[in-house]
Amino acid sequence: MTSNTETLLTDARLKSPAAARHLKYNELPKLEGEKRKFDEFLAVDLAHTTMLVEQEIISFDAGRAILEQLLAARKLGEEDFPVDVRKGSFLLQIESFLFSEVGEDIGGQMHTGRSRIDQGATVRRLYQRNRMLDVIAQLVSFQAVIAEKAGRHTGTIMPGYTHMQQAQPWVFGHYLLSFSSRLHDSFERLTQAFARVNRNPLGAVGLAGTSWPLNRRRTTQLLGFDGLIENSKLGREAFYGVDALSALSFVMADLNDLATDLHIWSSSEFGLVECDDSYCGTSSIFPQKKNPSALETIRRAAGGSVTWVATALATFRGEGTGDQAMRELPVLDEALTTTGAMLDLFTGVMETLIVHEGRMSRSLESSWCTSSNLADLIVRECKLSFRQVHHIVARLVRDSLAAGVPPYELTGAMLDKAAVDIGGKPLGLSDEFIQAALNPRRFVETRITDGSVGPAQVAKLLGQALTDNAGDIDWLHSTRLKLDAANDELEHAVNEIVQASIHA
Repeated sequence: MTSNTETLLTDARLKSPAAARHLKYNELPKLEGEKRKFDEFLAVDLAHTTMLVEQEIISFDAGRAILEQLLAARKLGEEDFPVDVRKGSFLLQIESFLFSEVGEDIGGQMHTGRSRIDQGATVRRLYQRNRMLDVIAQLVSFQAVIAEKAGRHTGTIMPGYTHMQQAQPWVFGHYLLSFSSRLHDSFERLTQAFARVNRNPLGAVGLAGTSWPLNRRRTTQLLGFDGLIENSKLGREAFYGVDALSALSFVMADLNDLATDLHIWSSSEFGLVECDDSYCGTSSIFPQKKNPSALETIRRAAGGSVTWVATALATFRGEGTGDQAMRELPVLDEALTTTGAMLDLFTGVMETLIVHEGRMSRSLESSWCTSSNLADLIVRECKLSFRQVHHIVARLVRDSLAAGVPPYELTGAMLDKAAVDIGGKPLGLSDEFIQAALNPRRFVETRITDGSVGPAQVAKLLGQALTDNAGDIDWLHSTRLKLDAANDELEHAVNEIVQASIHA
């Protein structure tokens, strides 16, 4: 029976229409969020309807009529698709569109064998899967920029810091490659989270499955999922979102640490790096100011990311397993947007970052950060324990600082004085020995352990970073190819039904 008067889902059960405040504060925000998932809603409807026809759960003619209107809706696009907040969720908006074209007796068959619970969960997983791939794409682009910048600075020496004090000579390229490694770890976390997101809940229905002979593996194939949510009770669960949020939080931690270092090193007191003017702001009162505002934006966003996992877990804690409304995790959509945006922003910052190599090198001229190398060489030469020598060199540094003697003016006699004060006898090492031991460039060149700042090791780390990045890009490419193939299969299956009626 076809009727020209549409019955709202709420009309049959509720005596009163939704209050204006309820629409404004409850239905409208949810609807706006769902509308951003326009493509995913239609993909689920197309796949489900195709499966219903193939399984002969609904007639070929009914399925064809529904599919034609779904394709028409897709052609309209998100902006032009008609929406009326009084009708409820986006699922019901699409149903209303169908009813207006083919009637409720035909259009209403699309919802056979499913619930808004499993349908909504499927839409969200599709949307989040797609946005995770966007974030991963931004991540591998950022990795590539980091590796490229590191490759240009494999020999750029600078002070290395612990406790914000100069500790040992360092190499800027080596520093950047430490983030290549961290970002690759974050990439692996994202792909592990992606595997949990990319499972199909469609067909789990509300809770206990259905008596309709659904082919859940067919919709899994058509939607490009890697597998099924096997237990129907878990169809609406969103604990996978905590995995995704954790992985995204690690990415933001990576960005925060790099942004914080560069922010500090771009200050007047350090002057080791400088952001390009296009990623900076100015002051309304201080004419001389060039503020690294892009770095500040990244750090501010990273601050909020520390609450993502806690917010999700706190949401789950209050509900047990029975409250479906608490399973949507809007924080995940926000986290995906934020992380992708900050990766994109930081890519621009790193592409244009100015590295003051001369300032880095000059900052080592009066630095005592090669003291540990002097201690190592004294241990080798004089056969003393490292702890004995550590005391001697510490006293030498103290005396030199008090006397205003920089390391490049240090002599064997000064070392002997410290040795006598600490151990009671001189070491008898030459001035040349002392100066060679305190040379920052020589320090870097003599580092030989795996992963160190020595030239051979930095080259090895750079090679590994490039290999990791290439592998990460391959994963992204192959995953997108697989999803493209699934989409092609969905389009083919839909057209088989729609076109068959045309040729009949």
